[in-house]
Amino acid sequence: MLVLLPPSETKSDGGTDVPLDLDALSMPQLTAVRDRLIDEVTKLATDPDASRAVLDLGKGADLEIARNAALRTSPTRPALERYTGVLYDALDARSFTKVQRAKAYARLGIGSALFGAVRASDPIPAYRLSGGSKLPGLPTLSAVWRESLPEALLAEAAGELVVDLRSGVYQQLGRVPGAVTANVLTEHPDGSRTVVSHFNKHHKGLLARALVLSRAEPTDVRGLARVAAKSGLKTEIASPTELLILT
Repeated sequence: MLVLLPPSETKSDGGTDVPLDLDALSMPQLTAVRDRLIDEVTKLATDPDASRAVLDLGKGADLEIARNAALRTSPTRPALERYTGVLYDALDARSFTKVQRAKAYARLGIGSALFGAVRASDPIPAYRLSGGSKLPGLPTLSAVWRESLPEALLAEAAGELVVDLRSGVYQQLGRVPGAVTANVLTEHPDGSRTVVSHFNKHHKGLLARALVLSRAEPTDVRGLARVAAKSGLKTEIASPTELLILT
């Protein structure tokens, strides 16, 4: 089972003194595109005003620009520890035992505008690049990744179930045919259902945690629903490739 998480805009600082080594990352089919994007992002960082415009940064974003300028030399840490925010708070990887962390490394992947996708164990630096960004002189990031990312993800899944928890903009970078998606809906007293961003991220984090901790190896949406239900999540199967989480 391969569970694909979305990245986050917020990243943790620090890490080990070992700089980024593209050859050490999973999915080596993506190395050439990663290398090209890193060149473009570091080049963009030499122009703070252009960086703020392209990356939709506020005036107080000097740290984000500095991170991009030092992509090839700054400290790295496992992607599971690099990304922060609502989903990752719910995943709560800090509470994993050694065995559970090994399962997280084996089961979790994370989408990325800069790297395409990485495994949870891949050592990466802090950076700022969103899936909807458009770098000068390049097509959209979905066009940049379209040819290589879907094939790389399919190869990484090796025929096992893919649970795609990425947001829409990151799914567009590289869709995985047959993947099961999960959508979070809030039920109201009148029976209506709506999507709420905060709860979406939180409950996807809870589902990812359940999939890491489970001894089961789901092979379809029904197995996925059973794991979710055992963790206390209320679910509904919408189709063979869509699970609803109801709050």
